[in-house]
Amino acid sequence: MRDFLKTFFGGGDDDTVTPVESEEVIRKSVTVSGRVQGVGFRYFVRQEARALNVTGWVMNLRDGTVTMEIQSTPDILANLIARIQKGNGASKVTGLKEYEVPVVQGENKFGIKY
Repeated sequence: MRDFLKTFFGGGDDDTVTPVESEEVIRKSVTVSGRVQGVGFRYFVRQEARALNVTGWVMNLRDGTVTMEIQSTPDILANLIARIQKGNGASKVTGLKEYEVPVVQGENKFGIKY
């Protein structure tokens, strides 16, 4: 099933993005709660992040939340977080926690972790 999802929704080597080159690049760890599993939320986050050339990853947690690390400039990350809070129509975000973590040098992908 996992291979089917990767094939159908994407994942792996095709997750390459062109990261923003700036001295202002930061990385955030974000955990989202609400109706965010079983509704295509990770794929939505991946699509939105890639559209903004944000690097990092997104993953479901066993407690029903979704966690991610996102990396770009503060303005771009604020834009992505606003999109995440709106959701994809099927999701409903009721909580969002974020904090800064160390930047990952040389990262050029945004993927879904399983």
